[in-house]
Amino acid sequence: MHFNAYGGNGAELAAALVNATEFTPEVLAVTLSEHGMLRTRLTHAQARELGEWRHRLAPVFGELDQDTQIRLINDLLQITASKPHVSAHDGREPHLHFFSIDADIVSRAKDTTAGGLAMAISFSDGRRLGRCDRTGCETVYVDTSRNGRRRFCSLTCANRVNVAAHRSRNAQSPSTA
Repeated sequence: MHFNAYGGNGAELAAALVNATEFTPEVLAVTLSEHGMLRTRLTHAQARELGEWRHRLAPVFGELDQDTQIRLINDLLQITASKPHVSAHDGREPHLHFFSIDADIVSRAKDTTAGGLAMAISFSDGRRLGRCDRTGCETVYVDTSRNGRRRFCSLTCANRVNVAAHRSRNAQSPSTA
């Protein structure tokens, strides 16, 4: 499933921020650029602010009832200065923005992630904002699979769970030798 390019970008950026382990200006600038943000230079204070923002984003991902997820996303939208508008800057086709192009990078990242999560829940009932099912893994993801049945953040986590289940079944089966 593909959300529109803007909503998917914002939701994917939200997941990347939640999963981030290093909040330095240099690392965050790369993450923001990878998710389509422009003018990504940050100060240390701005990097800390985005590090705090991720704690607001994290609860949206995972097995939640829809009403709770909607409330959490609406809370994020209330915090941001988001005012959606259509833009065709830098030679691009018209597309939706949730922020002023003149806003600082932290405001733009907050507006983009809140707006992207809002679009993701609107187009998928929130079922595609997941948290890895492997015990001990806290990684979040945006499920863009065709059937929307993703359960793990990566093939590695899926394999670990499947191998453990296989070994458990074999250990419980009586030996046939």
